[in-house]
Amino acid sequence: MAEKRRREREERVRRVIDLAERVMVAIGERDQAVMETEKRAGEALRELTEREGLSLSEAVEWCGETVSVREATRLRRLAGDQADSGDGEQGGDGAAGLAPAGSGGAGAGSAAG
Repeated sequence: MAEKRRREREERVRRVIDLAERVMVAIGERDQAVMETEKRAGEALRELTEREGLSLSEAVEWCGETVSVREATRLRRLAGDQADSGDGEQGGDGAAGLAPAGSGGAGAGSAAG
């Protein structure tokens, strides 16, 4: 009887470990997907402001109510940091410092649909 209980406990521990690992992998995948999509949004905002000559407020207006100026600033910085460090596909163009200071934050932003 004791051997049966020990096996059942071991099986339960294995199931719990497996489920916990699945949670951690899924959360990691989600975080990676969010990081990649935020980078793309930041790159597009950089193009709107740097290539198309819009102010950040104008770019936000063109995006409807999907992003605030604060969130747009954070996203541009994120894209700029990655481009300046060589991780971006566009390469660094020295424009990372163009975003207004003091408005970075971890705003959740709303999803564009």
